[in-house]
Amino acid sequence: MNIFLLIAGTLSAIAAILHLACIYFGAPWYRFFGAGEQMAVLAEQGSIQPTMITSSIVLVLSVWSLYAFSAAGVIFKLPLMRLALALITLIYLARGVAGFFLINTPLGRSPEFWLWSSAICLFFGMIHLIGLKQQWARL
Repeated sequence: MNIFLLIAGTLSAIAAILHLACIYFGAPWYRFFGAGEQMAVLAEQGSIQPTMITSSIVLVLSVWSLYAFSAAGVIFKLPLMRLALALITLIYLARGVAGFFLINTPLGRSPEFWLWSSAICLFFGMIHLIGLKQQWARL
């Protein structure tokens, strides 16, 4: 079992659960986690849009979690393991780096959101990268 990929899968699962909590708890959680005032207002108005967007993120993060758990050896082997994990790792790292360039052009998000979310994505990406490097030959 690869501990780094186990941690990576757990981190993605926690992120998915937090996104589910935003759907459940609504506008205050969207605001707290920096989703932007527009998402919070839409949630307050009962719009389906925040739920659909956030549900899509939950689905993606859940699949990413499953791939990390699969590569760690704790669940069944999923198809296209190397490609999927390489892309997941790349996306986390790219999102982490890109966010630092968006701090001064917030696009509806606070600079704090970009700083924290970028740091988190970089951390997730590095955990994935270490685990992927260790496990590559066995995938």
